[in-house]
Amino acid sequence: MDDVSIVQLFWNRSEKAISEVAKKYGRFCMTIARNILGNPEDSEECVNDAYLSLWNTIPPKKPSVLPPFLGRITRNLALNLYKKNHAEKRGGGEFPLVLEELSEVIAGSDSADSDLYKKEIMRVVSAFLAELTPEKRKLFVRRFWYADSVKNIAHQMKMTENNVSVTLNRLRTQLREKLQEGGLVS
Repeated sequence: MDDVSIVQLFWNRSEKAISEVAKKYGRFCMTIARNILGNPEDSEECVNDAYLSLWNTIPPKKPSVLPPFLGRITRNLALNLYKKNHAEKRGGGEFPLVLEELSEVIAGSDSADSDLYKKEIMRVVSAFLAELTPEKRKLFVRRFWYADSVKNIAHQMKMTENNVSVTLNRLRTQLREKLQEGGLVS
């Protein structure tokens, strides 16, 4: 079933919408949740919550492209559950590694909690991503948005793990330089 038909099922409040979205995007959502949470039970709970959230969001929203819309819902729910589960401990999954890698880029800022700072960071990151080749952008997003493993990225993009790691390191260095130019990190 195509995405337009699935969205229409949500608009019609048909319970078939959930089963169709699960059939088409269940693995996609589970991958996102598992990469962040590192726990199959929590990931399944998160994906089910994402379906419920999608049910509650459509209508009134009518996404023109369903996968990123659903992916964002899943990712945000997984991040919230991760924060809840790891308030006092550090756990499995790829997400702790991704956080560690990105902390090298934004470390040294005293104003990291301000909304204005976060908006400016997002502006610089968006501009940085727009300058990248499609392959490098995909690599960056898979690692730092979807928390995909280096091994999986290498396999999917037909690269060596070393090549992925080196490219990601160079991209983090370039991003840090952009943030330094903007006075956002020291």
